[in-house]
Amino acid sequence: MKTSGYTILLVEDDPNDVLLMQRACRKANLAYPLHVARDGQEAVEYLTHQGKFADATRYALPALMLLDLKMPRKNGFETLEWLRQQPDLKRIVVIVLSSSSELADINRAYDLGANSYLVKPGDFQALVDLVHALASYWLAVNENSKATLAQTQPA
Repeated sequence: MKTSGYTILLVEDDPNDVLLMQRACRKANLAYPLHVARDGQEAVEYLTHQGKFADATRYALPALMLLDLKMPRKNGFETLEWLRQQPDLKRIVVIVLSSSSELADINRAYDLGANSYLVKPGDFQALVDLVHALASYWLAVNENSKATLAQTQPA
């Protein structure tokens, strides 16, 4: 199983959802560090190592991004659209994790390049199971892009 060097970036503005995700990651014994950006603009700053995210060693590029849609400043759609236009970042795996099950939101996310679209589970154990499944598939089984691997794993 591939475990070293991967980072997960959670882009979520709701502090309660952030706390639940952090707890779910611990309960799922996630072997990957989880960093948080509180909205899409902060995600851009993280990915471009600006401001408080300037330390690229501490804030490694993620191999997996969990992206909420409804956020202030820069929403998930705008963030995803920006990301897919960045030559060095466009292959980062993006899982939209939203409370919306609206077909228009799902289609738009896929049109903008989301790798997967999941509706946030309402039950904590279901969230733990989801976190475990995401890490198992996207970080352990899935073959990531060579460009993404080179940027997210230490030399």
